[in-house]
This record gives sequence, C-alpha cells and structure tokens, in this order.
Amino acid sequence: MRLPVLFHRFLLVAALTGMPALAAAAQAANGAPQSAPAATEASRPIVVRDVAGREVTLKAPAQRVVLAQARHLPVLALLHPDPASILVGWSDELKTSFANEYADYVAAFPSLADVAVVGRHTPDTFSVESALGQRPDLVILTAAFAGIRPGTHPSESPLIRRLEAAGVPVVVIDFFMDPLENTVPSLRLLGQALGREEQAEAFIDFYQERMNRVAARNAEADGPPPLVFVHAHAGTTDCCHSPGVGTFNDMIRYAGGHNIGADVIRSATGQLGFEYINSRNPKVYVATGTGASQRTSSGLAIGSNATPEAAEASLARVIESQGLGALEAVRTGNAHGIWHAFNDSPLHVVFIEALARWIDPERHADVSPEATLAEINRRFLPVPLRGTYMVDLSAPLTRADQP
Repeated sequence: MRLPVLFHRFLLVAALTGMPALAAAAQAANGAPQSAPAATEASRPIVVRDVAGREVTLKAPAQRVVLAQARHLPVLALLHPDPASILVGWSDELKTSFANEYADYVAAFPSLADVAVVGRHTPDTFSVESALGQRPDLVILTAAFAGIRPGTHPSESPLIRRLEAAGVPVVVIDFFMDPLENTVPSLRLLGQALGREEQAEAFIDFYQERMNRVAARNAEADGPPPLVFVHAHAGTTDCCHSPGVGTFNDMIRYAGGHNIGADVIRSATGQLGFEYINSRNPKVYVATGTGASQRTSSGLAIGSNATPEAAEASLARVIESQGLGALEAVRTGNAHGIWHAFNDSPLHVVFIEALARWIDPERHADVSPEATLAEINRRFLPVPLRGTYMVDLSAPLTRADQP
C-alpha cells in the first residue's frame, strides 16, 4: 500500500480517537469544512455604539489614536495610565490654550512633544490627510467638532464621511453639547475601544455617586432657585461674556441654581450688559478662566501652577476692573473663581459640586469639590491636576476697594 494512503487512514483513525490537531488534518484531507478556531479575548473584534448612535467595529483595542481635540488628553488619562503611548496625532490646543497643563503632561510623558499636530482647535483646520498619514486605528471626534447638532444625522458630517471612506474607525464622544446625558456613554465607549473597561467603570461609579448625591440633596429644596451669574473668561473680554442655554446652563440647573444668562441669551454663550446684571443682582458670582499665559494679565490666575493667593488676587482684580463690586454676591462674600476647562470634561463633577456648595452652603455643607479633585488625582490621573482650580473671595470688597 502506498504511503499517502496509509497516512490518510492514520488521520482518519486519529479523528475517531479524539486527537484534535490530527482530526483537523483528517477533515482537510477529506475535503470537509473546518470550523474556525475559538477566538481569544484579545483577537475578538470590539463593537461600540457612540453617542451619535453609530455602531463602530475595531479589530482590537486601539493602539494608534488620533485625538481631534487635544483638550481631551486628560480624559484619556482618566482611563489609560500612559495615554502618550497610544497617541499618534492631535490638535495644538493643549499647547496653546492650556500651556501649563501641557507642560505638566510633557514632563511626565516626553514623547508627547513629538506627537503629530493634525489641526488646531477648530474643524476647518483639521487635516484628514495628516490624520490618515499617522496610520490610526481609531480617530476620536466630539459631537461639536464633527458638526453633529440636534437633528443632524452623523452621515452629514464631512469628517466622519472621509474617515470612514478611508476605512478608519471613528467614534463620537461628547462632554459639551449634552454633558449630563452623554458623559457616561462617552466614557464607557472609550473604555471599550481602548481595552480599559475596568478603569472606565471605576471612574463612572465614582462620578455617578457624586452626581447623584447633589441631585438627591437638591430634590429636597423648596422655593425658587437662587440666581447665578457665571462670568466666562472673566476679565479677558468686555463685560460680560456669559453662558446662555446649553452646557453651563445645564450644570447650573443641576447644581440647584438659575442662570441669569439663559433668560436673555438663546445660544450657548453671549454678552450680558452691565445694567442687566445689576438689575438681576445674582446671589452667586462665578468667574471662569483657563490660566493661559496670554490671559492671566487681565483674567484669572487659575489652574496649574497658580497659588491660592495669586488666584484670589486676580479674582478681586477682575471684579474691580469690570465694576462688579456692587453685586450682592460680591458684597456678601459669595464670589468665586473656577477653572473654565471643567466644562468640557467628565471633571465637570467638580464644577457642579463647587456650584452646589456656593448656591446652598447649608444643604451641601459636607460636599467638598476639593476632596473630589484630590481623589481623582490619587485614583485616576497619572498627571495630577496641581495648582489652584477653585478660589473664593475671602473678604467682601468695600466701597474703598472699588475703582
């Protein structure tokens, strides 16, 4: 009997006696179909649903990420201990608008200095060609950056269409347009896409526990909510830039206050006249700023590297220079400053806790946004937010303090 025939019969016997590898060879020899080997966890495709309702498939956890808005690097850092190791392209806005935080991240992860810049901080400056040139396995867009507004179908986004046509997975996240609705889904899908689900769920639990505490306390409140004036980028524009409807307004309402800007501004931001602000006489005044070097001379000294003394002095200077010292909030010592970048991040939980305490100190007496930020630094961020991110005007301004 010829050797091939003997070998063929040997394979058939092996198949019958339970020898797996030889059984597969026997099936192949007989022309029988082979079942695919069981996929390991690492080799299984990852299917996520983004906040635009799109189903996106990745072959494996993303290792080459393009981040359309660099301001969200700290969001990646909440989930990944070394975000620089997976970043191949981003915008320049962390370096230009948040220079102090950028310096902290580069000190911790020097390779960030070599990450390709594929745009500035606006969609019209984003280069799809440059992004594709980095061979990404994931591009992260925000809903606002992708141009997905309420009632807009994701297929109408030119950025999404071009990236999908190139075969690159792209996900849409959102911490700005509808942060109270989209923060948890955005974190969850990022955790899945990066293979960091456990860390994502840990932060989600932390976030929801604190958000739920504020909501439960405010559910017990009686009477109309106190009036709040948020002075956005205080001191760096004519008085006074303020949020209208949308992001900040939603957070002010969640914290238990009423945003006076929402009564007259029908867009996300706009200008409030000096006379209008005085006529409403808000109970709470909150100035915001980024602490960027080009703004600290006239705005808030806040954020990384800012000392409490410098932050408070800058807050007093802003109030004085813009003639806001007669407001009840200022006269009664309920004037504060806070880091503006909390608004487009899951860290808005810190902003909401601070607002809640300023709006109703008795009801939220045991709420500590400082402790919340400290725990985020300790448990989640590989590059802690160090400096002064909230400040109070400790002494009410007197008439002699006014310009």
